[in-house]
Amino acid sequence: MKLTTAGESHGRALVGIIEGLPANLGIDVSLINADLALRQSGYGRGGRQKIENDRIEVLSGVRNKLTLGSPLAFAIINSDYANWEKYMSAGDCDVTARTLTKVRPGHADLTGLKKFGQTDARNVLERASARETAVRVAAGSIAKQYLAALGVRVGGRVISVCGVKDEGIYPFERLAEAKEGKLFMIDKAAEERAAALIDELKAAGDTAGCVAEVRVHGLKSGFGSCMTYGEKLDGRLAGALMGVQAVKGVEIGLGFAAADLPGSRVHDEIFSENGNFVRRTNNAGGIEGGMSNGEEIVVRAAMKPIPTLMRGLNTVDYLTGESCRAAGERSDVAAVCAFETIAESVAAFVVAQAVAERLGGDDMAQVVERYERL
Repeated sequence: MKLTTAGESHGRALVGIIEGLPANLGIDVSLINADLALRQSGYGRGGRQKIENDRIEVLSGVRNKLTLGSPLAFAIINSDYANWEKYMSAGDCDVTARTLTKVRPGHADLTGLKKFGQTDARNVLERASARETAVRVAAGSIAKQYLAALGVRVGGRVISVCGVKDEGIYPFERLAEAKEGKLFMIDKAAEERAAALIDELKAAGDTAGCVAEVRVHGLKSGFGSCMTYGEKLDGRLAGALMGVQAVKGVEIGLGFAAADLPGSRVHDEIFSENGNFVRRTNNAGGIEGGMSNGEEIVVRAAMKPIPTLMRGLNTVDYLTGESCRAAGERSDVAAVCAFETIAESVAAFVVAQAVAERLGGDDMAQVVERYERL
């Protein structure tokens, strides 16, 4: 299973192509659009979310709500393109307007200008923008439908916003409660403190980051591999999540905390109960030796604060070399709920890839049968 994405932030549309889906997988577009709406939700978002109303348009690979086994192509039309067509058209357009040369710290602007031989950071930032993640949410939503057909569920929550933490430990069944809140936290007292902090940051022209936790429930053991580093499930999850814009750290299970503890408090002991091998702890986060071990997969990703600050940071004009303040390209103070939704989607797609590689199958019935035999 493979995902290819294309599109610019203010271009005509965002496009995705998924290869490797088996035939006869039911596709519920309403579930995809619901996930796209979650990506646009949350406390601290800016005006762009009021312009766009993301909806998926399936272009190929599905008939009568069932996949055909051919590549599934889809688009998410950018409503804001109507306001940008004169500047972003693939044909003749005005490239002298909406230029950006006051390169923004924390963005791809400066390095991208140098790498791609550009003089206008617009030609870099349009693709580097987190707007691209709408495609990955749509693809991840399809992946979740693939996994759900096998009884595998994916959920998540926000556990920290700019240092305000929800330190509760919750069963998988309670993760749905997170989506009912303004910042996708289960501890509502912590959520209110985080919202108050976002208000303070907004007043100061500052921004916030967060940590999201994604959990995969019901995946059987043996997905991924210990034989080559490229097949390790934890490595693939970490790589995919690090590939999300603004992510600066990923951990699985205890993660970095494992380095501070003795081995006797880290490694999950194995017992035999009723002829089955069981673990009574899950410090490994459901992955050992690069393979799922049958326990719940637990992965966390840290997103840095949004690098475009309304008050601007010190920078330099790329063309003149003069010191200046970075311009504001967007007005989000925090994209906490968006990030949790994106992380959940990206993790789901990686797990679906690993499942598809092991099970194969041209028809979804074959996939289900093979999974049940494991």
